[in-house]
Amino acid sequence: MKHTLAVLVTNKPGVLARISGLLSRRVFNIESIAAGYTEEPDVTRITIVVKGDDQVLDQVVKQLSKLIDVIKIQELQGGESIARELALIKVKADPARRSDIVDIVEIFRANIVDINRETMVIELTGDEEKIDALCAVLEDHGIVEMVRTGKISLSRGPGAAKYTDEQVNNAG
Repeated sequence: MKHTLAVLVTNKPGVLARISGLLSRRVFNIESIAAGYTEEPDVTRITIVVKGDDQVLDQVVKQLSKLIDVIKIQELQGGESIARELALIKVKADPARRSDIVDIVEIFRANIVDINRETMVIELTGDEEKIDALCAVLEDHGIVEMVRTGKISLSRGPGAAKYTDEQVNNAG
């Protein structure tokens, strides 16, 4: 089972490396990890997807909680959150097959962001299943190269993974 965690941390060099190092030393499998700044300049939000049962999730949360730079950890459940990935997919696109690729791109509501004589680069934002489905269809055309951001996620509704200035000050 996959678990998505939103981890708020102090925005300092090395925090992401400490988190990923801690999880890898404990032999937890990180499916994806994405970090970025938040509405607060002193805080970074890291979205981590880990694979395992509830016991694994409990151990990951306990280990992360021990790190001084961690402000808050929140598990984001599927129905209670919105999750997206971004993918850039380069496919072979000889002139005879371009219209087929354009049709596929339109069906998936993706965008063509680059084109040349031999290839096209397609951009798609969506959940993991949508990106996997597009890749499966594009395999017939020949995927040359692909990159995915990993999952980012927010809880639905007015609630947020908030913190107070006191929590930030205590963490740093």
